[in-house]
Amino acid sequence: MRTLAIDVGGTKFSVAAFDGATMTRRETRATDREGGREWLLQQLAPLITAWHRQSPFMNCGIGFGGPVNFAAQMVAKSTHVGGWDDFDLPAWVRNLTGSIPVVMDNDANAGALGEYLYGAGKSCSPLFYMTLSTGIGGGILLDGRILRGADSWAGELGHINVRPDGPPCLCGSGGCLERMCCGLWLEHDYGAPASELMARPDFVERYVVDLARGLKACIMLLNPARIVIGGGIAKAGEALFEPLRRELAKQMPPWSRARVDVQPAALGDDSVLWGALALSSA
Repeated sequence: MRTLAIDVGGTKFSVAAFDGATMTRRETRATDREGGREWLLQQLAPLITAWHRQSPFMNCGIGFGGPVNFAAQMVAKSTHVGGWDDFDLPAWVRNLTGSIPVVMDNDANAGALGEYLYGAGKSCSPLFYMTLSTGIGGGILLDGRILRGADSWAGELGHINVRPDGPPCLCGSGGCLERMCCGLWLEHDYGAPASELMARPDFVERYVVDLARGLKACIMLLNPARIVIGGGIAKAGEALFEPLRRELAKQMPPWSRARVDVQPAALGDDSVLWGALALSSA
């Protein structure tokens, strides 16, 4: 079966074609946040149309970088790019492809599914996946099933408060994990992209304190078998993960026997695309 997979993020968007479980084609482009929804749709439309004309897709999976109403299959909103509120992205794709089946979830849920089936989270339950990029999102898998919560809003670890007196967050609160640790705010606060900041050990030692506070909350609440972290910032590798594990172990209560197993995403930039493949066949 030929499947179209789409990953819409705040920094980039990716489109891939799968034949069965083999990725046969992939393209990634930077996202113009100022251009909003219309700009992105203008980029996606010719790609999807051309690929579908060359070799028709049978179904499609989408991982969207923002809250998704899964039951209604609607984008709820994007917290970083304008124009997406209550948008029916699956219907838009169907209009381009002759009404093929389309399934959409938020990108963190899709990333969690991709890593559980094909990457660093294999056979791990519960599994918590965190995307650490332009923003911060989370996906929870229990026995291989996505835990979306009563209203599709489970896993939003980025908006727990790790600094009660911290700076204002876009969500209206302050000191949120996303506000302290995501790429958008790191560049705003420090005047350099996250990739440069992660190359400075002194910065990383300070950075992981807030990041570990967020992950501690996840461990204390869920006791996951493994935490997998994907997204652009995770590409720093052990320069990030070694001090993060050390700080997290320091913050955990001495009486807790919950495991602290934190690993980088094995699928790199493609976690969401592989999860979108799985969503399309669920």
